[in-house]
Amino acid sequence: MPTTPTLSRRCALHAMAALALCGPPAAQAHDFRAGSLVIDHPYATPSLAGTPNGAAYLRSIRNRGTAPDRLVGATTAVAERVELHTMTTEGNVMRMREVPAIELPAGQEVQLRHGQQYHLMLVNLRQPLMVGERFDLTLKFEKAGEATVKVWVQQPRAGATPTNGGHAH
Repeated sequence: MPTTPTLSRRCALHAMAALALCGPPAAQAHDFRAGSLVIDHPYATPSLAGTPNGAAYLRSIRNRGTAPDRLVGATTAVAERVELHTMTTEGNVMRMREVPAIELPAGQEVQLRHGQQYHLMLVNLRQPLMVGERFDLTLKFEKAGEATVKVWVQQPRAGATPTNGGHAH
């Protein structure tokens, strides 16, 4: 049976190995910056079989500045075009429509999460989006300019409302 110092040394080595695998805190972050905007956790859901469109989301865009900004567009190589969409529920019917911009008020956070008011519609995908894939998405802001983010394709959390409301986009 090992002595206490040997056991402590092993625990320390295991802890250091675990930290090395995790990497520095910045390596684990999944946020991006454009001027005073912080774009947090870009992600997309796997595309549905037989549908030409998909959707991308952002946990949030935080405007840390003192002036408002607007998300005015986006592009990606995985789709023919990207549209900014808003989703509303009218009775039992979910309606989506393209909007020209998404307002980003100064000092506030706007969410573009799965099942929330806003999302990015990926129109005419060049290939299906599969869990585990990553792709670049360039966001265009009125004042902050452009920022290219890395989007991770992942399953939405249980209980989240699908953006397509159960129908094809």
